[in-house]
Amino acid sequence: QVQLVESGGGLVQPGGSLRLSCVVSGFSLDYYSMGWFRQAPGKEREGVSYIGSSNDITYYEDSVKGRFTISRDNAKNTVYLQMNNLKPEDTAVYYCAADAWGGSDWYDLSIYDYWGQGTQVTVSS
Repeated sequence: QVQLVESGGGLVQPGGSLRLSCVVSGFSLDYYSMGWFRQAPGKEREGVSYIGSSNDITYYEDSVKGRFTISRDNAKNTVYLQMNNLKPEDTAVYYCAADAWGGSDWYDLSIYDYWGQGTQVTVSS
C-alpha cells in the first residue's frame, strides 16, 4: 500500500518555527522527487518547495525563500520541511507529494504520482 503521511503541523505564533515530516511507505524514495504544497481557505493549492531525487536541486516559492528549508533522508523514507519565521499568511494545510517522472515544472500538481492527506499549520497570535 502506497502511503504518504505528513506530521508536525500545529498552532504557532508569528515568528515561530515548525518542522513538517512526510513519511512514505510502499515505494522507495531513491528515484522520486518530492514536493511540498499548501492550500489556504478559499485558495488554490500552491507549490511551496521541491527537492530532486538526487538531492542536488531545490526550489522554493518566492514568499518562503530564506525562511523554509526542504531536506530528505532516504534511509528513513522521510522528507522534511523546516519552517522558520512563520507568518499568518503561511496558514494552510500542507501536503507532500512524490514525482517519479521528474517533470520540469515542479509546481504543476499534475506531475505528482502520490499525495498525502495533509497537516494543518496555523500561524496566529
